[in-house]
Amino acid sequence: MDSKRTFLLNYKAYSNSYGEKAIKLAEDIDKLAERYQKIEIILAVPATMIERISRKVRNVKIYSQHVDSVIEGAYTGHITADMIKEAGGKGSMINHSEKKVRLDELAESIKILQSAGLESVVCVDRHELVAPTAMLAPTYVLVEPPELIGTGISVSKAKPEVIINSVKEIKKVGGKLLVGAGISNKEDAKRSVELGADGVGLASAVMKAQNPIAKAEEIMSGLL
Repeated sequence: MDSKRTFLLNYKAYSNSYGEKAIKLAEDIDKLAERYQKIEIILAVPATMIERISRKVRNVKIYSQHVDSVIEGAYTGHITADMIKEAGGKGSMINHSEKKVRLDELAESIKILQSAGLESVVCVDRHELVAPTAMLAPTYVLVEPPELIGTGISVSKAKPEVIINSVKEIKKVGGKLLVGAGISNKEDAKRSVELGADGVGLASAVMKAQNPIAKAEEIMSGLL
């Protein structure tokens, strides 16, 4: 199994999540990746930015923030796995707390992504869902207590038991575990991997920072 730590940055839909600001952020993080080669870096970007950002980076993986559980056909407004792949994406998040899907859609989306040769990171909101989700064989399971998302109060400090119990659950079936919600600094990332996580997922700490690159590098350093 890949021993790299994982840093997943969700761009969400802030003012710097699209257009030239989003591209510049990706390019700067791509340069960081050259120095942090022991960390796998994933940027989950708006679907409209997948192709533009993918053309500009070499060292990071670009994910969609969502994929629909359909293949090609009469599906107006849907985002398919093949669309993501053709645009240069390497995978997709599924079931973020801000973009929930049904269980049957979740399972089908993972299967469709796998068929397209793409990766998946499935978000869950509690440790009890880690093992059942991991049994569907996504690339990663990301556990995020929704009440801490965007608060700056990290799961590793406020609810370390979520990480501890999630690690126990993932070990039952195998897989890679990311943790998120309120991850804001080096210590949050360091504590998360000390408790057994394979990496972290975050958004606002970087996307809303005065110096996003400095903040991203600080958190990456905690993973090592």
